Amino acid sequence: MPLLAPTINSYKRLVENFWAPVTVSWGLEHRSASIRLISPPVSPPKATRFEIRTPGADANPHFVLGAILALGMYGVENKLGLPVPPLKRGEDTGNASPGERLPASLKEATAKFMAEESMARKVFGNEFVDHFGGTRIHEVKLWDEAVTEW
Repeated sequence: MPLLAPTINSYKRLVENFWAPVTVSWGLEHRSASIRLISPPVSPPKATRFEIRTPGADANPHFVLGAILALGMYGVENKLGLPVPPLKRGEDTGNASPGERLPASLKEATAKFMAEESMARKVFGNEFVDHFGGTRIHEVKLWDEAVTEW
């Protein structure tokens, strides 16, 4: 998640009831799923595609594409199945969703990213995770120390 949602403000858009992905989920033409599949019967075969809906405009596109490709290859090479069934059209992605809730803050996301046995460490390696995670810890620290008008 810190690669897809790298700033404090990234998590302000990832909230329930706003067509934003909040769980590990996928679905056919489902606008709240983390991965939205667009394929027949709802589109022509030539228009088949999928959308990764979690990254925001504040993410580095190189990191996002690298993460998608690396994690996808890890799943293929290790023959991993999809952890959750597809969401049905209109199905809620909140607490009732079978998928795990995505982190709700950069602090939470970074902790999971940097955990000793995290998928990030398996795929990207300790050196990258420690360095990039350290930059996100620093971002959270700066936010925690800031005094705002709010």
